[in-house]
Amino acid sequence: MAKEFLVIDAHCDAPSQMLRLRDYCKDNDVAQVDFPKMQRGGVGASFFALYIPASLQGEAAYRYALRLHNALAAQMQSAASVAASTPSADAIVSAHKAGKIAVLTSLENASPLGEDLSRLEEFYNLGVRAITLTHSADNQVCDSCTGKGSWGGLSPFGRELVQAMNERGMLIDLAHCSDETMADVLSLSSKPVAYTHGCCRALCSHRRNISDEMLRGIAANGGIACMSIYPLFLEDEASRVLAASGLEEQMWIEDEFIKDPSSEQKRRAWEELQGKLNALPRPSVEKVADHIEHAVAVAGIDHVGIGTDYDGIELTADGLENISKFALIFDVLKRRGFSDEDCEKIASGNLLRVLRNC
Repeated sequence: MAKEFLVIDAHCDAPSQMLRLRDYCKDNDVAQVDFPKMQRGGVGASFFALYIPASLQGEAAYRYALRLHNALAAQMQSAASVAASTPSADAIVSAHKAGKIAVLTSLENASPLGEDLSRLEEFYNLGVRAITLTHSADNQVCDSCTGKGSWGGLSPFGRELVQAMNERGMLIDLAHCSDETMADVLSLSSKPVAYTHGCCRALCSHRRNISDEMLRGIAANGGIACMSIYPLFLEDEASRVLAASGLEEQMWIEDEFIKDPSSEQKRRAWEELQGKLNALPRPSVEKVADHIEHAVAVAGIDHVGIGTDYDGIELTADGLENISKFALIFDVLKRRGFSDEDCEKIASGNLLRVLRNC
């Protein structure tokens, strides 16, 4: 089903995995995403995010963002026969028609900008076309949904950044933002915005999920809300299951692998832990469809997409362990009565429209 139309994943943390030495040209045995898996899953385009941990600020965040960008650029050069960097909606469509996977670069967490708008221009020139304003803590731009409410929404610099991104034609991403930050952005932005990866708070109480009020606000703005496949965003029971498993206490294993990605021993230890995580009872693809249906009911069919968060999550919905299985989402939606036109809008049409209008 998914292969009948262009499919765009609005959020993937691929560059972080590239720093961990994953070759995206290969069909890796243990990987959520690589180019062969994208091809099998009918996913023709993705936002590859330069993810900056909240622990990094200022120059450290800036230098890390450049490391991620360089790792992505090197892999894109190696993958030139199968993938293309695409800085616009039209470029995404052209690459898809040419049989190539389209990659649009985003920046997850605006910390590398500091309070210097010239760096916005620098990242634009590097190909970045979307910025997630914050991550798991408040930063110089705004409050995070898991922060302390330092600004009560956008900071003064954050307000300048919204205007500058509108003027530059860069997509503002509200994922990880507090409700107050979302409301401030929606009141200020003259262009459509996105919420690239998360789920509906009405169905799961996780703080990262979006409220119906904000869904309606994004629709009124002409923007898009993209649903994730992360179990903890899909149902509250998943958080209880994970906590009871004790596996969260072993996440230091991933940290050790990140520090030394060339160590086969540390890689195998992390892969073993991932296997244990994915052996836990997890919500299925049906739950993903539940959140898509709810978002459509609240925001409308023209304002919903999919942003998996693959390569940034330690476990996935049952049945969606890697991106080669992406088409299952559309199979479920079709069974629930979504038309081909509806599915195409969710798959790519809505996001392409937003990109063209931002």
